[in-house]
Amino acid sequence: MNVKTPLALATVIATVATTAFAATAIQTGNSDAGTILTDGDGMSLYIFDKDASGVSNCYDNCAAVWPPLSASKSAKPQGDFGIIKRKDGDLQWTHKGMPLYTWVNDEVAGDITGDGVNGVWHLARP
Repeated sequence: MNVKTPLALATVIATVATTAFAATAIQTGNSDAGTILTDGDGMSLYIFDKDASGVSNCYDNCAAVWPPLSASKSAKPQGDFGIIKRKDGDLQWTHKGMPLYTWVNDEVAGDITGDGVNGVWHLARP
């Protein structure tokens, strides 16, 4: 019996659990605007033109109506999906460096009412 087997198994289990978490935090979905990124509940995700790669510029009132897509402390970046630390200390998911948000006026999965708001909010696309 290989003594390293339990450790290797634990590593595999942890990797699968992390992958499963990321998969449920961000998904792709179909909308009237085509394929988009959604959160685990199927709600549309958005990007903000005033953000920079790896930097959120949406706080206070902005974040109240465009809630950042939160990442847990145990979440791990994967592929095009990363995590940034916001200036308020919270963690936020990104796609290709751009912070991801939901929109309070989207009521059900598949709503895309935030696309184009003020000319600076756009659907996040894979």
